[in-house]
Amino acid sequence: MSHINHFSHGAWTPLLAYLMSVVGSLLGLILTARARSAQGASRYRWLAGGALAIGGTGIWVMHFIAMMGFDVNSEIRFDVGLTTISAVVAVAVVYGGLHVVSRGDGLPRLLAGGLLAGTGVGAMHYIGMFAMSMSGTLTYDPVMVALSVLIAIVAATVALWFTLKVEGPLATTGAALMMGVAVTGMHYTGMYGLSVAPGDNVPQGARAMDFLLPLIAGISLITVGLLLAILLSPSAREMREDSELLERLRHRGNTPATPPPPAPQRRQDGDDLFTPRR
Repeated sequence: MSHINHFSHGAWTPLLAYLMSVVGSLLGLILTARARSAQGASRYRWLAGGALAIGGTGIWVMHFIAMMGFDVNSEIRFDVGLTTISAVVAVAVVYGGLHVVSRGDGLPRLLAGGLLAGTGVGAMHYIGMFAMSMSGTLTYDPVMVALSVLIAIVAATVALWFTLKVEGPLATTGAALMMGVAVTGMHYTGMYGLSVAPGDNVPQGARAMDFLLPLIAGISLITVGLLLAILLSPSAREMREDSELLERLRHRGNTPATPPPPAPQRRQDGDDLFTPRR
């Protein structure tokens, strides 16, 4: 059994992974708050931005950074195709969960969205692990695998609830900090159940360092783009006020106009209807 070290660079990798998870979650919560106040296609664009922030930065980037501290006394390489698929899965399942819960309130929708997103996050994690290539064979403890997926489902359900209910800077920051704990906890729970048997196969794929430059560039562009979208768009409160105003105007436009009262009729002989008879 090969020696496994999940913190070969000390506390830097888990702390940086947690920080990226919090940043991604924070951006995602802000974007989904905008989606709650938007209508039509704009609503789905905000949800897509939230999925990109939470799934891409908050989950997938966190996983990759945490893996930078993984060491088994052997060179580790990554299959670029599978690693890319894991990133797409992370974003897609988070969007799917957000889409489910955005179509209506209720516990069944929340649980369905959490199950979809949580199972997908677990799949993303193990696809990313399967993308690793080293001179050894990976095996997993089934109990720890099941526990990590369960944590992912619970964390995803709570995160989706946050996207529906949390408002205000203080509550949003607190929710992002909790989401960061849940996501990184799921990752290290799954990694704790990993064992590596020595082998003589030659690692194939790209080195971890080869991902750093495009990863940093991609994260920077995504973060700047999402921040610009937030700064240049109306706030959630302004969007709600605009939506309420449009709804009132639409309701007023659909209300039929009240016809004017009929003019008093007069008799043909000149006697007024309201003139008492003599």
